[in-house]
Amino acid sequence: MLDILFIVLGLVLLIAGGNWLLKAAVALSLKLNIPKIVIGMTVVSFATSAPELIVSVNAALEGFPDLALGNVVGSNIANLGLVLAITVILGSIEVRKSFYTTDWPVMMVASMLFFGFIYFDGEIQRYEGIVMVVVLFVFLVYLLRFQKTAVVDELPEDDVPLPLYKTVLFLGLGGLALWGGSELLIKGAVGLATIYGVSERVIAVTVVSIGTSIPELAASIIAVLKKEKAISLGNLIGSNIFNLLAVLGITAMITPIRVVDQRLLSNDIFWMLGISFLVLPLVFLPKGLRLGWKDGLILLAVYVVFVYLTIT
Repeated sequence: MLDILFIVLGLVLLIAGGNWLLKAAVALSLKLNIPKIVIGMTVVSFATSAPELIVSVNAALEGFPDLALGNVVGSNIANLGLVLAITVILGSIEVRKSFYTTDWPVMMVASMLFFGFIYFDGEIQRYEGIVMVVVLFVFLVYLLRFQKTAVVDELPEDDVPLPLYKTVLFLGLGGLALWGGSELLIKGAVGLATIYGVSERVIAVTVVSIGTSIPELAASIIAVLKKEKAISLGNLIGSNIFNLLAVLGITAMITPIRVVDQRLLSNDIFWMLGISFLVLPLVFLPKGLRLGWKDGLILLAVYVVFVYLTIT
């Protein structure tokens, strides 16, 4: 019971911390006169990936690498199989051309890079982490120079200049909440895994990954209810690219990540690649460049099967 409480409290702190950090980051960028397009692509993306990043770094440093890996792999599966599925079940979304020219190919490159680095030796080394971060940097530079129209400002209402003391306060509170939340989440997840006799990987790819995908899910549902399709497919794919290249890249640069539970390599990673690939035909069939409720049901069914097979 205590472990579940730790997990819930940890997730609440992570979501609040990510939100505070986002507010502070945007306010700071506005103060420094950084163009909005740059804020959207860099600051906002990093801030919304902060829960995954802090959990993964902390888990790897505390000696639970499967939590770090499972969190990212599970989060990527949840972003498409759960968040995107629920979003398009609630209301169909039109897909931009940038989906098949940039977003999807880069997500597949990031996924295959991760696969290549970890599948053969079961470890992401420091230099591989550096390569991942460099690839992310090149992608961001490309986006900012050539794909400005593909970037959507998800949270225009957050673009409020804050007084300096508030910015510093949100920055401090956000950082503290993220760190405290990740500590509680890891403590609860490891405790739960021990009680039920399952591996940390199982808890990571189910409970932890759904938890760290909650901000994306909440934002997506709010966008659909407000009839704003601001949370587009591109935003979720962007989140997956960041999870792989920034979260795992930065974590591996701090401490190499070694696979403990081999099912991560024999099972989970293939589910991640499969669901990432599946989005492409769904976008084009039966009607070109849109996702409707039927596509959502297919993605959700795939996700339910994945979770069922993981926990049984």
